[in-house]
Amino acid sequence: MLNMTRFEAKIHERGLNVFNVRVLQNGTLVEKVDLAEDIRRLQHSVSKSFTCMAVGLAIEEGKLTLNTTLKDVFPNYAFTHKEVLPSMQPGELTLLDLLRMSTGHDSPPFWVEERLALKDVNWIQHYLSLPLDRPPGEQFTYSSGDTIMISAMVQARVGQTVKDYLVPRLFAPLGIENVDWETTPQGITLGCAGLQINTEELSRFGQLLLQKGMWQGQQLIPAAWIDFNTQKQTENNGAGDWGQGYGCQFWLCTHDAYRADGAHGQFCFAYAHR
Repeated sequence: MLNMTRFEAKIHERGLNVFNVRVLQNGTLVEKVDLAEDIRRLQHSVSKSFTCMAVGLAIEEGKLTLNTTLKDVFPNYAFTHKEVLPSMQPGELTLLDLLRMSTGHDSPPFWVEERLALKDVNWIQHYLSLPLDRPPGEQFTYSSGDTIMISAMVQARVGQTVKDYLVPRLFAPLGIENVDWETTPQGITLGCAGLQINTEELSRFGQLLLQKGMWQGQQLIPAAWIDFNTQKQTENNGAGDWGQGYGCQFWLCTHDAYRADGAHGQFCFAYAHR
């Protein structure tokens, strides 16, 4: 049994800035904590896991494959870095390289501060102009820029922003209405961050993951896609739950769990065997 009274006491004891918690088991809400109104809040990198769902749907519809490269989607932006091997050209990066954050950048592009400084720059062109530091697939480097490019690839192939694409396919079936999601200066759903939902809405997404994409009798997301993205795709370094490996836009955890994880404390943990 969960002891939420003790849990709340620990929150206050440690001075944690916790607003809301939802605990679901077998699809039923079993515990909740509301230390503030459960309003919609910025989800930061939890947004990445939603972007990943759009990729799975686009693949199912035949618009993309894991081997689709940036050059395939953006041929007019392709840069050639004469000093590096063909395999290390940014245009040769595949969708899978981007999803598992193994693109070969030692310094990840498009952190918050850089995004603010690049408001008048074409972000696709900027990303493709950056040389790789090592061959793709060799090293995990957490990169919001990779997810921005994933969002751009989806938009280019499906003809809609990731947000608009997911409204009838994911958000509306989950009862998440009037979704707000930040865009780039080029009108691309930010993908890596910027989604605004509340904790209760996020808990529905977590339950959807545990149900392998099934919601009220409808297969919203292919089950195989959720399985693939929540299994270890890349090794990473770190202590505890930061060193369990990375899937595709999901972090792996101890206790055979995985999570969507946003800066400043947005989490969606999925424990498949609890």
